[in-house]
Amino acid sequence: MNGSFPGGMFGTGAGGQGFGADFGAGLGNAASGMWEAMDQLRTAFDKRVGPRMGRGDVRAAVLALLAEQPMHGYQIIHEIEERSGGSWKPSAGSVYPTLQLLADEGLISAEEANGRKTYSLTEAGRAEAEDAAGKPAPWESSGLRDSGRATALPKAGIELAQVAAQVARSGDSAQVQQAIEVLEDAKRKLYGILAQG
Repeated sequence: MNGSFPGGMFGTGAGGQGFGADFGAGLGNAASGMWEAMDQLRTAFDKRVGPRMGRGDVRAAVLALLAEQPMHGYQIIHEIEERSGGSWKPSAGSVYPTLQLLADEGLISAEEANGRKTYSLTEAGRAEAEDAAGKPAPWESSGLRDSGRATALPKAGIELAQVAAQVARSGDSAQVQQAIEVLEDAKRKLYGILAQG
């Protein structure tokens, strides 16, 4: 079995120094690989901004927000993201064409001030927004709520793994041991949550 693990981590290292001589180097390599894997996962989650919403959903969201107060385009994007709990952030490439379409239909008007267009509903737009007022806003849909819940937990896990990798990479042996104990405690608590159900 000697020499069957990379870098002699578990066998006799160069010069016959045994387990302790190569453990630090092996841990550093493992932490580095783990750090890279976690960074790739974090990047993948960061790029995923939630479920794809239809053009009608963007339209309904814009009308609902403008029924509350006039807003500029990026304010609309921010409000949708906030109200959906971060699970839906429409792109500027979907919001601005929708604003243009609504303006072409006579449902909104734009005023430019300080180099920024602020959009507000026209009378026709207010009537359409009132017709839709009985329906849940697009950011309140159950699919979005479930999506936010489904992405929040894995993202939190990835962030925790990143910190653990950083401790493994740059912490001393006492800090690594403390981190292991914290993670073991977290694991027990998570199983406890499942046991309650």
